[in-house]
Parts: sequence; C-alpha cells; structure tokens
Amino acid sequence: MTLSRLSHDELATLLPESLLSGQLIDRSGMAHLIGAFGREGMTQVAIEEWMAASPVYTARMRAALGIDGDGVEDMFKCLQLDIGAPPQFMDFRYRITDKYHGAFVLDHCGALLDVEPMGDDYVTAMCHDIEDPTFDATAIATNRRARIRPVHRPPRMPADRTPHCEWTVTIEPDRDELPLPKVTEPVLETRAAAVELSVIDPDEADGRTDYRGPLVEDLAFAEFSTSTLIRLAEETALQHQLLAIGFLLSVLRRTDPDAADDILEKQLIGIAGITSERLAAALFDGRSDAAALADVLNVHPVFGPVQYTGLVAEVVDDGVRVRIPRDSSAVEDGAWLRLLAQGRLDALRAAVRAVDDTWVIESSTRENDALVVTIARGEPQPESGEVAIVRFSGGSSFTFADRGPSKALPLTVV
Repeated sequence: MTLSRLSHDELATLLPESLLSGQLIDRSGMAHLIGAFGREGMTQVAIEEWMAASPVYTARMRAALGIDGDGVEDMFKCLQLDIGAPPQFMDFRYRITDKYHGAFVLDHCGALLDVEPMGDDYVTAMCHDIEDPTFDATAIATNRRARIRPVHRPPRMPADRTPHCEWTVTIEPDRDELPLPKVTEPVLETRAAAVELSVIDPDEADGRTDYRGPLVEDLAFAEFSTSTLIRLAEETALQHQLLAIGFLLSVLRRTDPDAADDILEKQLIGIAGITSERLAAALFDGRSDAAALADVLNVHPVFGPVQYTGLVAEVVDDGVRVRIPRDSSAVEDGAWLRLLAQGRLDALRAAVRAVDDTWVIESSTRENDALVVTIARGEPQPESGEVAIVRFSGGSSFTFADRGPSKALPLTVV
C-alpha cells in the first residue's frame, strides 16, 4: 500500500502520527549526542539541526498550501504543520491581535514533560538555549522581521505552572531583517529542498485544497481533500529527512565521518522502531501479517517520501521484499537512506520487529542499482536499546483526541 491507496480517513489519521514521529526524532537522537558531546554539545546540535531544516521545510509547506501572507496568522498556520509542534502533544493555543501581532501558549508541552525529570539544566537548554534561535529561524520563512519572545517559560515556578509557557510574536516594519542562518545554506542546496511531490488537485471535492482563509484553532485533518492529505503526508516525511540532514551536518562539525554515521544510525534505529509500532496500531489495527508490514513500511515517514527515497515494500509469498535504490536523491544527500543503501539495516530491522517480533531480515542482496532485502518469519527478537530509549518520551504512547471540526480563531480585541 502506498499513500495513494490509503483511504481519506486513513490519511487523516496518518498525518498527526507523522508529525509526532518527527518530533520524536530528537528523543531518539539526543541521548546519543549527550554520550558523545555532553549536554552543551547536544544543545548546539539541536539548535543547528532545527535552524538548518525548518526555514526550508516551512517555505515548502507555505508553497504547497497557498499560505502566501507575511503575518502572524500565516506563521501560526505553518507551525500547525511542523514536526516540531505536533498537535495536542505540543498543544499550541494561538491568539491574534492584528496582522503583525499575536501570541501563543502551550497548554501541554510533551517535550517539557519528557525533559523535566532530567533537571533544570536540561529544561533551560531546551526552553531557552534551543528555542530562542530556532523559533526565529522558523519565523523568518514567513517574515524576516518577525520575532518570537517569551512572556514566561520553564523551568516552571511553581513546579505545576500552566500553561507551560507563553510567547509573543511581533512583526515591525522598521526592524532589521533576520539573515538566513548560515547552517541553512547547505540544506537549501540538497535534493530534498527541491524535490517535487504529488500535486494537489484544486478541483477535488472531498475537502479543502489549501490553507487560505482564517487560522483555525485545531486543524481537523479530515477536512482536507484526499490529494491535499497525500501532499501533506509527503511534506511531513520530507521534514523528517531535512531534519536528519541538518542533524548529520551538525554532528560532522564535531567528529569524524565514521563516528557521525554511528550516531546518525542510532537516531534512525530508534525513530524507525517507535514509528512503526504506532503506525501499525493507528492504521492497521495492530495487524502483523505480511500485508500489514508492507503497508507500514510504505507509509512510514522515515522511509519516505517515495519520490525522494525510492524505497518500496511489497508482499512476496509469505514475506516482504524491500527495494532500496542505491542512487536515489536521498542517498545522494547522504543522510538516513545512504546508511540503508550501504547495507546498514538495523533501522529496518527495528521497524519490522516493531510490527511483530517474529519478523526478521532473512537476506539482503545487490540487484543492479538497488539493495533488495527479504523479510521473513523467524525467532522472536528483542527490542533494540535505541528503540527503548525513545520510550522515555511520553510521545511513544501518546493518544490523539478527536477535537471536532475546525473553528476559526477571531482577532483578539485589545
């Protein structure tokens, strides 16, 4: 099953799962960064990876959905479709004063709840050191005169303070423009930045085909048309790939290529396993047959979008055959798919094991320009340590709630 074969409702279920998967990439990678570089090194990698990727994928999302304004409303629309702000788990509540002034609070910050047990130093690293530059890097894709500044933020005082944080957003015409971050420049040159994805059909009748008009309080993904949901799922998967590229480039500034690849692979293993588990439960009722396994791999954001990665899974007899091109755009860009194409298959092993612990990689062979992997039933396999690390996050078991139809946000009277 590819994205085009998912039903409209299945696509609407996939999208928040994919956004949450993207946020959990950091839960998968950061523990290994701390081991390699300490807390300060981890903080700097987190800053650089998000600043490298978010201006690129935010601009892509704006273009895909016709978000063509330069105000705070337009910025908030992009945040609602950003893997850094998955719905409900990172529960942003927005307020708009006028075109160039607004605010938001986080009524629930899953990332904060993950980090608080680690102590105030880690909370400060996330909520101060990382957020300050990365929020602005995201904002400049909408308007380079935008600034996002805290009203209050963690460490929480008192310890149970809600909302967890509050931020103002202002755009002033006489303010200096923020420059494009230096770390973004090499990402703009990647094939991921320019890859063409599925076209949205503007005449499709089963839902909205853009995000023009007012900002809504909670995006009801089912209100988008089928072709729009497919494009959004592809863009969200591409956000994963761009973040991984930014992550790798940052790690390479601190260590040699072999050590960087080891860290990148550990990040990939953890997120591949957790996301497979969640997709199997959310989309396929926890089924674990060969068809369900192939379906999970084909819609898995870590292995997509297919236009970029070329990875395809298909049922063959009682097992699954996965074809990983060795010359795809993703391999040329050098991040996750390069590792898989080289035969470093522990991430694929974790992904199939998460659907059922008796799925194992039976063989891998090179066929022309691809690595072909055969997956079959075998002895039950233990969960990898890299996947177990991601379970530290509440996002690994988070449940989305149905909040009903979208409601437009009014301007705030001041």
